[in-house]
Amino acid sequence: MSSPVRQMTHRRLPPLPGVAPHRRQTQRSPAADMVITGVTCNPALVPHHSSRSVHSSSTMYARSPDLQPETVTQFLFDNPDFLDSFVQQHVHEDKIRQWSQRKHKVQGHNPVALTNGDLIKDQRSNWKNCVQSKKWRILQDLTKDNTTNKARVFTELAACAAESVNADGHNLYLVDEQNQLFLASKSSRNQRAPTACVGRIEPRTSLPAYVAYTKESLLTNSLLGDPRFPLGMGVETERGVSAIAVPLLHGNNLILGVVELYRNYGSMPFSPEEEEVAEMMLVWADICMEYVEMYNSMMKQRKLNDFLLAVTKSIFQDIVSMDTVIMKIMNYAKKLVIADRASLFLVDTKSRELYARIFDTGRVEEHIPQKEIRFPMDRGVAGHVASTGEVLNIADAYTDSRFNRDVDLQTGYRTKSILCMPIYNRGNIIGVVQMVNKIDGVFTKADEESFETFAIYCGLALHHAKLYDKIRRSEQKYRVAVEVLSYHSQCNDEEYMLTKNVPIPSDIPDILDYDYSPWAIDSDHKPVYVLYMMRDIFKMHSHKNKNEERRFDLDDMIRFTLTVRKNYRNVPYHNWAHAFSVAHAMFTVIKTSEHRFTPIECLALYVACLCHDLDHRGKTNAFMVKSASPLAAIYSTSTMEHHHFNHTVTILQNEGHNIFKHLTSAEYKQILSDIRHCILATDLALFFANRSRLQDIADKGEFSWDNADHRRLVMANSMTAADLCSMYKPWKLQVQLVDVIMEEFWQQGDQEKIKIGYVQNPIMDRDKVNELPESQVGFLVGICLPCYEVMAQILPETKPMVNGAVANLKKWRELADKEALEKEKEKEREKQTEETQDEVIKEPPVTKPSDDVNVTSEKSTLLPADVLDDSASDTSFLAADKPLPDPPSGRTSNTSVPSEKTVLSSQSEESR
Repeated sequence: MSSPVRQMTHRRLPPLPGVAPHRRQTQRSPAADMVITGVTCNPALVPHHSSRSVHSSSTMYARSPDLQPETVTQFLFDNPDFLDSFVQQHVHEDKIRQWSQRKHKVQGHNPVALTNGDLIKDQRSNWKNCVQSKKWRILQDLTKDNTTNKARVFTELAACAAESVNADGHNLYLVDEQNQLFLASKSSRNQRAPTACVGRIEPRTSLPAYVAYTKESLLTNSLLGDPRFPLGMGVETERGVSAIAVPLLHGNNLILGVVELYRNYGSMPFSPEEEEVAEMMLVWADICMEYVEMYNSMMKQRKLNDFLLAVTKSIFQDIVSMDTVIMKIMNYAKKLVIADRASLFLVDTKSRELYARIFDTGRVEEHIPQKEIRFPMDRGVAGHVASTGEVLNIADAYTDSRFNRDVDLQTGYRTKSILCMPIYNRGNIIGVVQMVNKIDGVFTKADEESFETFAIYCGLALHHAKLYDKIRRSEQKYRVAVEVLSYHSQCNDEEYMLTKNVPIPSDIPDILDYDYSPWAIDSDHKPVYVLYMMRDIFKMHSHKNKNEERRFDLDDMIRFTLTVRKNYRNVPYHNWAHAFSVAHAMFTVIKTSEHRFTPIECLALYVACLCHDLDHRGKTNAFMVKSASPLAAIYSTSTMEHHHFNHTVTILQNEGHNIFKHLTSAEYKQILSDIRHCILATDLALFFANRSRLQDIADKGEFSWDNADHRRLVMANSMTAADLCSMYKPWKLQVQLVDVIMEEFWQQGDQEKIKIGYVQNPIMDRDKVNELPESQVGFLVGICLPCYEVMAQILPETKPMVNGAVANLKKWRELADKEALEKEKEKEREKQTEETQDEVIKEPPVTKPSDDVNVTSEKSTLLPADVLDDSASDTSFLAADKPLPDPPSGRTSNTSVPSEKTVLSSQSEESR
């Protein structure tokens, strides 16, 4: 059969109505100016023998006065082949695409009514030209809704494909988990009511089953009688005669469903071009589905993240008890998987049991703690999960042999589905969460995945809840211990009354002398002397503020002083007697020098001296660090000094001990800051920098009492001077004090020998006692004298410190020179002995020592006996807690230290 163009050239077209075929028009009608944009009339494209007739016809139509657009439209409807040929030869493809896009935008896909009343559909042959520009809009429409799922995506695509090919109806079939087709959606009311399941995917059944089996699209115009699908369409219809079935395939050639497009009796059958359009449209099903699944997955993960964040905030911000955490975990677990009930069992690893005492009863009073229940780990669903770590998702609990029906029989509750999962912490199972009866079906794989992530947070929450319970119990134990220790470390009522009944003297003779011996005061009277000095310093503040006569409470001062005495340990030197002597030294400086310290600073200096060695263990900071003491773990620098200050604050916080309670808030804050500064300044590691700065300021003449920093430097240097007050005391007293100091050092050296096998500092080695004079010379020259000299430069009234230290330095140098001379003589004797032994030829006879041979101490003597001119004088003032007897005049070999009381005199001497 010839083409439509050839037919047009070989036959004569009928004349248009009302137009004379051989009449020339001399006037141009408005229709003559009608121009079709984008159309080029090229006679060469028309066969030569028909050019005249075509030209004649064109001229005739253009010049006809009766030619109207309606006439041309009727002509084109009557001659569709001519229109098709004309568009293909004279209209550019871009113009066709523009027309198509404009038609889709303005008119959509509405049917066109013909004059005879019949309805025909646009062939949509050029629909494929605008598919590319519409893809993004389709994807956007399909994925912008949060409720989008696979069925909805395919339904929208099927409807779009049906509209594109002008189908009378369409059906969407999806594949379920049993590899069966079921009707997901339909568009025609003329179909009979279908069943949910269409059938299995296999040939020789229905059209959708056949296409799903072959995974290839199919166009058929004879639905009945085809042996490939004798049952016809998947959904029976009374008028369907032509159909297109397109499979919906995943990227890996997995069948997802089938779209069935059909036309009823009386409509034109589908063409291959329309099949191509449908395939083009539905090929995007896989991409759309993947995009939607990705979007849904991201949204689901976002919701899960928000949910977990809310869980974390709720649980970790309110960890009050283990029961609270368990209740929150159960509530959030139910919300996560939409379950009806929840249970949480904890694992007792010692008894290998599961236990719980909070249960979800589903009533208003749910989650109320009840009597604890326990059962072995090898029983029930929860026991199986706790023993094996396996996740159990049971759709029907009564068909599982591990399910215990007794609980349902007792409660009357019907258990249907169960999701049970272990909770891990550090690789160990610490609990099991059991979800019961999903509200909208059975628990899915997605529920397992979500709950697995949730279980991690549950493990962390339970672990921290256990730690919180332990910390809370430890805190309660700590409070009890502190209460007990506070009771025993505070002064009792008997001590308080004894001290209160002793009147505080109005004046103490010679107490302001730098040579005064605080060690001569009896232990029971030392608190009274402390109260005397403290009251005097408090009155300094009262005199400055005449309107505030009462700035202290005597009862608080008594309790504070007695408790401070009680908290000094019974060590050889750094004990209560040493604290009293340092406080007296500072009181002497405050009362005798023309300083310009504020009353608050004076009070801080005195209290800091009294408390500067509280709870001293008789060991240096270096020893505390190297021995891994708990104090060294708390304070990395100035270990003991920080401990002394904190202990001071602890005593002040006790009831009835706050001697600063009458100070203002600003004064209280300031005095605590000054006390801390002063106590830390007693660390010799900080002394050198403080003294160097103060010395530099004094040498340049820049010192000013109005400068707070300058005053703090003087306070720090004054603390060191008072702490070393024993070094400027009279010689006899100073020697005995050095003996006690060395006993404390030697005890530390003894422990170092036991722990590490050697003594780190030679001065702490008992076996090197003969090096003591030389070490004292170095200590006086390197630390004491520089400290006293800068003090005298700022406060000239403290010159007696320098004088006493210089006098003692002279004595120690004499001893050091004697010791050096003795060493030289010892070397000469050893040399002579070696020479004599070399000259001996025969072996000397062996003689048995007689019983009257004197045995001397193996240890070197500390000091020669003639150093103490009047060693028989009274030394009872050296006792820390009780009077001591006079030291013996002869040589002794006693190196022991009493365990109950610290003795500062002859009991620690070695061969004087």
